[in-house]
Amino acid sequence: MSAMPEFVDAFGTELPHETLLIRKGGRSGLTISVAVHSTVLGQALGGCRVWTYDDWTEAVYDSLRLAEGMTYKNAAAGLQRGGGKTVIYLPRGTQLDAERKRAAMLDLGDAIASLDGAYMTAEDVGTSAADMAVVAERTTNVCGLPSDKGGVGEPSEATAQGVYAGILATLEAVFGDRGVAGRRFTVLGLGHVGSLLATRLAGDGAVLTVTDVNPAKRELAVRLGATWTEPETAARMPGDVFVPAGVGGILTSEVVESLQVRAVVGPANNQLAERSAAELLQRRDIAWAPDFVVNAGGVIFLDTLSRAGSSAEATRERVERIGDTVTEIFRDARENDTTTLAAAESLALARLERAEPALV
Repeated sequence: MSAMPEFVDAFGTELPHETLLIRKGGRSGLTISVAVHSTVLGQALGGCRVWTYDDWTEAVYDSLRLAEGMTYKNAAAGLQRGGGKTVIYLPRGTQLDAERKRAAMLDLGDAIASLDGAYMTAEDVGTSAADMAVVAERTTNVCGLPSDKGGVGEPSEATAQGVYAGILATLEAVFGDRGVAGRRFTVLGLGHVGSLLATRLAGDGAVLTVTDVNPAKRELAVRLGATWTEPETAARMPGDVFVPAGVGGILTSEVVESLQVRAVVGPANNQLAERSAAELLQRRDIAWAPDFVVNAGGVIFLDTLSRAGSSAEATRERVERIGDTVTEIFRDARENDTTTLAAAESLALARLERAEPALV
C-alpha cells in the first residue's frame, strides 16, 4: 500500500471516504478496489467498472472519484442511498476471457460480502446483468440481475430515459421550448445508452452527428440517417447540443473553449476534467446539465424496483422527474449567478446535511 499517501494527499489531510478496500482476487489475480464514500442516506449503491488503466493506483483513484460522484447522484435523485463504486483494474493489453471474468466476479462478491452490507453493487462499464448474477453467488448485496434470475435487468433504458428528460429541460432553459425537431445534436459515444439516445433523437427529428471509438458503430449512423464524424472532432462540431456519452473527463478547458454549441448534456460520468471547466462553461454562456443529475435514471430504476411494492410505472414517473431537477438547477444557478455544478452540489449537500446517519 505504498501509494496510499498519494491518495490521501490528493484529497487533503484525510481521505473523505468511509471505506476503501483494495484486494487482489484470489481466483482472478486482478486488483479490485471498492470505495464507499458515504452511507449517511443509507446503504451505498454504485456499479462495478472493469476498465483498463496504466497503473493499479489509477484504478483505485478512479473508484474513489466515482464513489464520491455516486453520493451526489443518489442524494440529488432523492434516494435513500449512499455512494460507492467498484473498479476492477485491467493492465494494458489484458484480454479477459469468460473464465477469468467469472473468476473476477466471484472475487468481487467475496470483497463486497466482507463489507457487512455497507455497499451494494450493480453493472457498469465492462460488466452486465449476467455478471451480477455471478456476483450474487457470493453475496446478496448486488442488484440489476437478469429477470430470469429474479432481478430487474440492466438499467440502460432508464438511464437513457432520464438523460432525455434532462435534454428536454435543457432545451427549454436555453431556447424557451422543448422541441427536438430541427435541432443539431452531436452524440459522442454509441454504447448502450448513447445508442438509445441517438435513436430517440433521430426519431424525434433531430439533425444528428454521431461517433464512437468503435468504427462498427457507423452502421447505426447509416440506419439513423446521421452524419458520422471522428471522436476527436466531435466536441468541435457546430450545433445546438453536445451529448457526451462515452468515458469521463471530456470537458477540459481546451475542449470547452472549442465548443460551438449552446448546451452540453449527456450520460457520461465525470464529464468535467477539472472544476474550473464549469466556470468556463458559464462564462461562455454554454448551459451544462450536471452529469450526476441527468444520468441518475439507472440508479433510480435499480433502487426503486428493488423495493417491495414498487411498479414499473411509478419508476418511469420518478425517472422523468430528472427533468424537473434539471430545471430547478438551471433556475438556481441563474438566480444565484453561479455555475450549474455549484447549484447541483448544493441541492445534494442540502439533503445530506438534513439526513440522520443511517444504519446499514
